[in-house]
Amino acid sequence: FIGLGVMGYNMAGHLKKNNFNTTVYNRTSSVAEKWVNEFKGNSKPTPGDAVSNAEVVCICVGRDEDLISVMEGDKGIIENVKEGTIIIDHTTASADIARKYYQQGKNSNFSFLDAPVSGGQAGAENGILSVMVGGDKDQFEKAKIIMSAYGKTIELIGNAGSGQLAKMINQICIAGL
Repeated sequence: FIGLGVMGYNMAGHLKKNNFNTTVYNRTSSVAEKWVNEFKGNSKPTPGDAVSNAEVVCICVGRDEDLISVMEGDKGIIENVKEGTIIIDHTTASADIARKYYQQGKNSNFSFLDAPVSGGQAGAENGILSVMVGGDKDQFEKAKIIMSAYGKTIELIGNAGSGQLAKMINQICIAGL
């Protein structure tokens, strides 16, 4: 699990509580240490180290630039995931970047699902987030059990980028209310 902010900290905790072997990375190492002490998982010093043996990688960082920083580079996710890994990106990011990484995955033998969440900190703490997913149905079906650890409503919206577009519409509706 990459990114232990307000949402990711508890999402990763629910994975561990549901008996998933969980290794985390957070750019602030003291937060990762706190998570390890609380949930008894593992922490690694780089995103690449954290994902090197993973079958599924979950990401929950701030925005497009943060996603790029953990995905790319020598110590990033793309260069270090094993073939067949499913990457589930919970970052609220752009549909364009979701489509970019989806296509890069197709070219590099990993799968990418854009899966932003709604429900706020309370939803993350209680494991009842709504997850709006874009990507391939077969990969969604494989990854749904992982997302069920912290999500209550988990829906495949459509092709790559569709999760981000659904989240954008959700945010516009909330702002309008």
